[in-house]
Amino acid sequence: PSAPVLLLLPPLLLLGRPLLGAPGHGAGTWSRFARLPYPQDQLFLHDTFPDGFLWGAGSAAYQTEGGWRQGGKGASIWDTFAHRPSAPAGGDVASDSYNNLFRDAEGLRRLGVSHYRFSLSWARLLPNGTEPVNPAGLAHYGRLLGHLRELGIEPVVTLYHWDLPQGLQDAFGGWASPVLPQLFCDYAELCFRHFGGQVRYWLTMDNPYVVAWHGYGTGQLPPGVRGGPRLGYRAAHHLLQAHAKVWHLYNDHFRPTQRGKVSIALSSHWIKPQHMTEKNIKECQKSLDFVLGWFAKPIFIDGDYPESMRSNLSSLLPEFSEVEKKYVKGTADFFALSFGATLSFQLLDSHMKFQQLESISLRQLLYWISSEYNNPEIFIVENSWFVSGSTKRDDAKYIYYLKKFMMETLKAIRYDGVNVFGYTVWSLLDGFEWHRGYSIRRGLFYVDFQSHDKKLMPKSSVLFYQKLIEKNGFPPLPENQPIEGIFPCGFAWGIVDNYIQVDTTPSQFLDSNVYVWDVHQTKKLIKLDGVFTSKRKRHCVDFAAIRLQISLLQEMHVTHFHFSLKWSLILPLGNLSLINHTLVHYYQCFATELLRVNITPVVALWQPMAENQELPVSLAKYGAWENVETVQAFVEYAKFCFTSLGDHVKFWITMNEPPVKNLTYTAGHNLLKAHAKAWHLYDKEFRRSQKGKISIALQADWVEPACPFSRNDQEVADRILEFDIGWLAEPIFGNGDYPQVMRSWLHRRNGVDLYNFHLPYFSEDEKKLIKGSFDFFALSHYTTTLVGWEKEDAVKYDHYLEVQLINDITWLHSPNRAAVVPWGLRKLLKWVKSKYGDVPTYVLANGIDDDQNMVHDKLRVYYIQNYINEALKAYTLDNVNLQGYFVYSFNDKTAPKYGLYSYVANQYEPKPSMKHYRETIDNNGFPGPETPEVLCPEESASCPECHFFRTRKSLLAFISFIFVAFIVTIFLIIYYSKKIERRYK
Repeated sequence: PSAPVLLLLPPLLLLGRPLLGAPGHGAGTWSRFARLPYPQDQLFLHDTFPDGFLWGAGSAAYQTEGGWRQGGKGASIWDTFAHRPSAPAGGDVASDSYNNLFRDAEGLRRLGVSHYRFSLSWARLLPNGTEPVNPAGLAHYGRLLGHLRELGIEPVVTLYHWDLPQGLQDAFGGWASPVLPQLFCDYAELCFRHFGGQVRYWLTMDNPYVVAWHGYGTGQLPPGVRGGPRLGYRAAHHLLQAHAKVWHLYNDHFRPTQRGKVSIALSSHWIKPQHMTEKNIKECQKSLDFVLGWFAKPIFIDGDYPESMRSNLSSLLPEFSEVEKKYVKGTADFFALSFGATLSFQLLDSHMKFQQLESISLRQLLYWISSEYNNPEIFIVENSWFVSGSTKRDDAKYIYYLKKFMMETLKAIRYDGVNVFGYTVWSLLDGFEWHRGYSIRRGLFYVDFQSHDKKLMPKSSVLFYQKLIEKNGFPPLPENQPIEGIFPCGFAWGIVDNYIQVDTTPSQFLDSNVYVWDVHQTKKLIKLDGVFTSKRKRHCVDFAAIRLQISLLQEMHVTHFHFSLKWSLILPLGNLSLINHTLVHYYQCFATELLRVNITPVVALWQPMAENQELPVSLAKYGAWENVETVQAFVEYAKFCFTSLGDHVKFWITMNEPPVKNLTYTAGHNLLKAHAKAWHLYDKEFRRSQKGKISIALQADWVEPACPFSRNDQEVADRILEFDIGWLAEPIFGNGDYPQVMRSWLHRRNGVDLYNFHLPYFSEDEKKLIKGSFDFFALSHYTTTLVGWEKEDAVKYDHYLEVQLINDITWLHSPNRAAVVPWGLRKLLKWVKSKYGDVPTYVLANGIDDDQNMVHDKLRVYYIQNYINEALKAYTLDNVNLQGYFVYSFNDKTAPKYGLYSYVANQYEPKPSMKHYRETIDNNGFPGPETPEVLCPEESASCPECHFFRTRKSLLAFISFIFVAFIVTIFLIIYYSKKIERRYK
């Protein structure tokens, strides 16, 4: 049969291009994205951006220039605002770009960008806001444009990025005055005249929402006027008029010769409904109208404000005359969009959310803009996130937000038909971050603000962005592609159940009384007092619970079933003085029935669970694994299990997933000795007669450096792998002792921080005992974790190991937020081979949660398929000695949310993921047209009919007996009938 299709790449176009038309078509965005196929639509898209796509970086004058008193510059409203007695440090010096033009140009050259967005300081060119002109200012920006021209970098120039000359605020009241639009137009004319020959892309102003609302409404930002909504809307009205004037100025007088384009940088958040109801969607639409549509609709549609604003704000909102509407309409040559934490979310007025939920979906915003505003050309002129002000050069969090936003932009282009032609990372270098001051950083290059020379030091994000620009996106790589092929004959296909469902109640023959059936009167059974019959010996077929579980396992077509024994129930007192023989008999029956249907039991002696770690109470009460007596108790328990179950179990696990995160070093020490002694016990006393194999099973999630280019992050990842896996693996599979990395780190920490974490030492005899106590390497693998050394989030920072956990937000995540990273399994298997040699390896558990929603079982289908494919790559391409793969878990009753069978109303129902896994088992992997056909010895003699008869030997024997008896009876009847006939004749 053909292999199932791997769910790695979504279709090229999911639901076509956005509709064109009047305002309001964007309202279909939420329902559209709710209908997209899951999880395909959320998978990472390996593709490139269109040819000629613009890649750039940006900055703003007040944030980076500094030099506030140099070269004849006048004061801006931000200078005044930052110089208040209670204000934190402002942009007086900032990154000192005014004195470091060559430095910044070199940073741009190193990145390989196609464009650089920067702003002109109005107060540097016109110190008072109007004539006279400052020659030093003209010369400064002339030099900058010259450098860019030499480097072949396209300038994208913003005329106004929040830094209004203080003289205009003092003289006229700033943007609250109707005089400002003409003054702004005069300033723009100066810029067009002096610089227009070198500039193809102009932005009149940045984020008028913030300027109007927080500058003149709330007073949160300069000039700090608390004029309330009415003044905020009036200031916005003047900003729109100013923008329109400048666009018409360029269009009428400069475009014919300079051939440039003019727009306005509009910022927006994204919002999603609390519930997918028509009312909530309307509120989301209103939220975008009040922030983005406030400026976008007049410019891109009809010259007037959104209807939702008109109907809700009545007299607060100024009116455009019909002439003004025509004048404002169409005054943008492309849609310039800003989207990021500071502008789009932190400065969003809470009332403008209309009780809906903020989201960082750039893709959906791009689609909404395209639908709402007639599919304009979109230029993303500002986008990024931020890191802590203390983060220096390994800015992993920043990288993964960039990766997410770029991926969403690519999907908007490739899947949704949105016309995006450029992307600008914010910002080129660290600087003053407005109301956040220097508490956060958004630059690609690190700047030490305390240093004199303000050198630019590239962060990890520089390397990330460089490579992305070189490749023009995320082109497909061979390692990202699924492979075809099959696993070897005899490969173990398994399923896991932490603990099997134990029900020792026999289904029949419980009552020893004798009854008589009163067929004439009461029609009931009447018990005969004092009369008893002997009960027959119990048989395995009496346990109905076993029959049900076996039938479900058969339905799955697995070859192996992995479960754990309950030490605490088998030996309740922790020793052989009290044995639960009924439970032992049940386990014997379960193993026997598994073998009867050709399923190999894989049995763990101990698996820790929450209550008492699943140890007998007497052991848990007196120190558990901290107590050395637990070691000998475990060996006695293991010997009892080998004796009682060894004839039926040939695949043993001493300890399943010891909890290294919650284990003391002393407990781990004793646990290792217990495992080794149990292994040697089996090896010496049971292996020859029982012919089984035995090892330990470790949880082994992969750990990846958050910044792949950072040596520090790589060291952290190596350290965590040794603490998480090597701690127990190295003594057994390595040299008999703990990893040197652990000993060195603990010695350092104990010396520096006065910790007293003592890692015990093994004697030479103990090393010999533990080293080599394995027959195979068994591991449980569920996810991959990113780690870094820079402290970014205190909640996710481990001070003891000096490790910061990082999240790649482009990864798929389960409802419980487990990351779905199939390639992590392959990397882990390669790491195990490189560390411990060509040891036979089993992936003894691999699975993911759902939320009882069939939608999320689709994620499990993807998870199982792609993790198995990565296991196949490890076997086929990396020559890992992989001998088995087990899915976690069997059913939702024993492992809620993880099962391949749901359990509802006392009924087991197979999920689609179970059927998908069964198909993979039947194919023994992913055979393709070129895959050579392999006839396995077991399969060559097998057939469905043979399997039917082989698994029902007792029934066939009984039927055969009846058939023979029937034939003999018929023969005797005929024989004696003829004999009697002859006698009478």
